[in-house]
Amino acid sequence: MYFEECQLHSKVLGRSMNFNVYGHAGRPILVFPASGGSHNEYGDFGMIAACRPWIDSGQVRFFTPDSFDNEAFEANEKSPHDRALAHMAYERFIVEELVPLIYDKTQWAGGLITTGCSMGAYHAMYFGLKFPEIFDTVISLSGLYDLRFVVGDYGDDELVYYNSPTDYLWNLADPWFFEKYRQNTYIICTGLGPWEEVDETRKLEAVFNAKQIPGWFDYWGADVSHDWVWWKKQMPYYLSKLSETGQI
Repeated sequence: MYFEECQLHSKVLGRSMNFNVYGHAGRPILVFPASGGSHNEYGDFGMIAACRPWIDSGQVRFFTPDSFDNEAFEANEKSPHDRALAHMAYERFIVEELVPLIYDKTQWAGGLITTGCSMGAYHAMYFGLKFPEIFDTVISLSGLYDLRFVVGDYGDDELVYYNSPTDYLWNLADPWFFEKYRQNTYIICTGLGPWEEVDETRKLEAVFNAKQIPGWFDYWGADVSHDWVWWKKQMPYYLSKLSETGQI
């Protein structure tokens, strides 16, 4: 399997950001780490090995950047507003710096897949909803989608509001977004077992239904916990489904 460890100096963040590339060909998948995770996390916890059949066959290649959560939503010493400001800087890094590099390295012409587990699932959904013209397929595993879960009550802070999908989607009215959403693919999975926050997924499902956004909300069993052992089963399952429908 082709593997490359890369570093990109971010002018936006004022630092170098690491990312790994796994695979020689295929549709690019951008992976957001779990809370505060590194570019090595997806490989270290066995996710790359679990997805290797699709990598080796040239159907997909993975890009795994560092998290910025410890400077943003996991920085508990900061106010909710300042955490959102830091997240917006990370957003610019992803969209203005990393995504163009991915397109340049791969010469891919279509939309990207984005995925993540736990806090990474939030990021995948956030970017998929905010930039549906870039990320046309989202696979969110065991995610949270209401930022109150992380930052607490944020009052009327609009910056935090627009970073919280289960808040701002209710009032989103721009038809351009909904046209894109209805063309795209959203896979949202959670277990019903220990440490899962099932209500987070149900809240997102409610707004998707109300806004007529197509999404596959997949609830696994009561034995399915918030852990890598299950995410290593779920991600290959969804890749197989995307392969069956010709989306990878």
